[in-house]
Amino acid sequence: MSTPHTDILKPKQYGPRVLQLREVVSQPVVAAFCAGGVAGAVSRTVVSPLERLKILFQIQSAGREEYKMSVGKGLMKMWKDEGWRGFMRGNGTNCIRIVPYSAVQFGSYNLYKKLFEPSPGAELTSISRLVCGGTAGITSVIFTYPLDIVRTRLSIQSASFVTLKHPTGKKLPGMWATMVTMYKTEGGFFALYRGILPTVAGVAPYVGLNFMTYELVRKYFTPEGDKNPNALRKLAAGAISGAFAQSCTYPFDVLRRRFQINTMSGMGYQYKSIFDAIRVIITQEGIKGLYKGLIPNLLKVAPSMASSWLSYEMTRDFLLSLRSETDIIEDVL
Repeated sequence: MSTPHTDILKPKQYGPRVLQLREVVSQPVVAAFCAGGVAGAVSRTVVSPLERLKILFQIQSAGREEYKMSVGKGLMKMWKDEGWRGFMRGNGTNCIRIVPYSAVQFGSYNLYKKLFEPSPGAELTSISRLVCGGTAGITSVIFTYPLDIVRTRLSIQSASFVTLKHPTGKKLPGMWATMVTMYKTEGGFFALYRGILPTVAGVAPYVGLNFMTYELVRKYFTPEGDKNPNALRKLAAGAISGAFAQSCTYPFDVLRRRFQINTMSGMGYQYKSIFDAIRVIITQEGIKGLYKGLIPNLLKVAPSMASSWLSYEMTRDFLLSLRSETDIIEDVL
């Protein structure tokens, strides 16, 4: 005799293709990949105005005054100059970039974790988490870097920098047009990977520290006897891990942005190497030059990483629950 609960779960409700898809997306690495993409899009859209303001702060060299102001005034200036579109400028490209970037990062992290497990299901050490996270960060950068450099260009090309000349009344180029122009005029394929060395140097420790810290804090926030902390504690763990990792690796982010626009005319600098950039920045702008934009960055990190980790875990858990109907019925019975 069937029960209402088991009737709902009968396999005949779904066709073979649907069941096959459910089996695929419920695999741990695939679920992490898909959930990572969702997490990236959600987190970047939430903090898009602060993300763009951070970039505008970062790319200013010594003597530039356009965005030498507080975070509040910077946001007001962005709104006054460009309106709502100014807040979201470059976010479409950023989401196009961050979805595969975040998907590859979370998916590869889960894959590397399996490789580092001393035995199936065994807990990793903090060092192993750090290494897995760092390797996942490098993997995601290599796959998506051209979209990142184009996003930086889009973020600044409409800003009111006096020395950047924009044709009056002419529509600014979009993502694809910017990428094609860079390819044709700035050195071909390698132009799309300009600044990747400081990016990798910063991303590897950042992602490693982020994953390691999150899992440690998450475990600390999990009540004894439970497997998961509640949503609020997950948000707190994400905010803490993101702020800690960003603070430790922030100078690499500044170097990345500077090198991404190193060939643009009117920006006031042409660095020859990473060490030359560090020397020039410290000489002209002091140590604080390596931390330009840190305040809006920290303001965005908390909601960004909190929303990222929460949306990741919620999406991943949902996908993992899509097991085969037979397994679910067996569990129920």
